[in-house]
Amino acid sequence: MRRILALILPLMLLLTACGQSASTDPTPSASASVPPSNAEVFASVKVEDQGKGKAPKVTFKTPLAITAESMAVVSEGKGEPVKAGQAIVLQAIGFNAEDGKTSGDSFSDPAGQRILLDDAFKSSNPLVYNTFVGAKVGSWVAYAYPAQATGATASTEPAAMTVFLVESAADVAKPLSKPEGETVAPVAGLPTVKDDDKGVPVITIGDAKAPTALVAQDLITGKGAVVKETDTIVANYVGVNFVGGEIFDSSFQSGKPATFPLNQVIKGWTQGLAGKTVGSRVLLVIPADLAYGEQGSGKAKGDLVFVVDILGVQ
Repeated sequence: MRRILALILPLMLLLTACGQSASTDPTPSASASVPPSNAEVFASVKVEDQGKGKAPKVTFKTPLAITAESMAVVSEGKGEPVKAGQAIVLQAIGFNAEDGKTSGDSFSDPAGQRILLDDAFKSSNPLVYNTFVGAKVGSWVAYAYPAQATGATASTEPAAMTVFLVESAADVAKPLSKPEGETVAPVAGLPTVKDDDKGVPVITIGDAKAPTALVAQDLITGKGAVVKETDTIVANYVGVNFVGGEIFDSSFQSGKPATFPLNQVIKGWTQGLAGKTVGSRVLLVIPADLAYGEQGSGKAKGDLVFVVDILGVQ
């Protein structure tokens, strides 16, 4: 959590990043210890709501006496309590806890930032999870950490505080296990796709011509929710190089779907999957300029081809 969280934007990525940095184990135990909330740290914190889309007025005695990572509800909302497994939308504002100066806020973004309070989040961010679960929608929640030495020169980073607004909470639909919908007849001139005996799509480039523009062709058209560029999607996928057809990435090989914000991947994915529906299987033929460029990234080189099964939206 610490120094990253105080930077505020984007909240979801920052919380994910700090959770991953908390342990070298990619699947930490769900029984991870929960730091004490130290709610008394925030006794002087007062929050005045300034209306939708506006950062609140936050006052507190400086310097804030922070001796350990702390988090607590400082002003209770009037909505329903947040439940485990729900997705919450947050806004936030950050402060230097020693002099009270703000370090930025997210309130100008009407969409806010979404965090899924699932078991994975609980294991990597136990203090955050246990504070948000049970808090009422509309609550203001403060998080703080003490000053600390950083970097090779052991410079001191000042204590910081972030104040969150819990804007909403909603249940999350369980992702599909496989694409479901209407099968679409193959389109001539494109790479072909056929499932192997384990149900994993196999891409054959064949006589297809290299793409000059993005192709996003449904192989199965799902009947679920329409995907937006700002959504976080759950998907299974396999990707191959157009030249040579070598697989460079596949969620099928890992044995579980991937979850990611659609606006934080290569442009070919963002543009090609926005507007598609949950349940769809989509063939993406992506020119290099909408992927990783001609220089590539790892084993991904030049023009790329993906099959993406859209299993859910979070």
